[in-house]
Amino acid sequence: MAAAPNDAAEGAEVTPPKKKKGKFLLIGALVVLVAGGAGGWVLMKGGAGGHASASEAAKAKPAIYLQLDPAFVVNFQDAEALRFLQIGVNVMSHDPEAIAAAKEADPEIRNALLMLFSAQDVKSLSDVRGKQKLQAAALAEIQRVLKEKIGRPGVDAVYFTSFIMQ
Repeated sequence: MAAAPNDAAEGAEVTPPKKKKGKFLLIGALVVLVAGGAGGWVLMKGGAGGHASASEAAKAKPAIYLQLDPAFVVNFQDAEALRFLQIGVNVMSHDPEAIAAAKEADPEIRNALLMLFSAQDVKSLSDVRGKQKLQAAALAEIQRVLKEKIGRPGVDAVYFTSFIMQ
């Protein structure tokens, strides 16, 4: 029976090192989690320098809308009759300076869009694809004008808020 107390003593000595190993594993796991979280945070903020690119910073700002009033009304010749097109246009940007520049360049933007809209034909505008192509062309025209004014496109999107052909 003398061996039993020795076994108990040996068991008691073995248990504390297991608790220490458990604490070290727990601390190690916490360190890894904290380091991983910090690394993820740095990557999400734009890399080691912590700086996001200019376009990411601009898109982080709220969207600003500018309605081009009044709506555009143009006529264009169809093979059968004289046709009219009325389009309401809003522009969207995340850059307040671009919106201010668009307001100042309103006559130039309106001229470019009137020329674009009057060059359309009924057949191409009768389906969604044609309208989307026109929308993309309108965005390109507005961006061209703003690039001349402020050195960058400035506007992120163009929305047709009304579209009437007759």
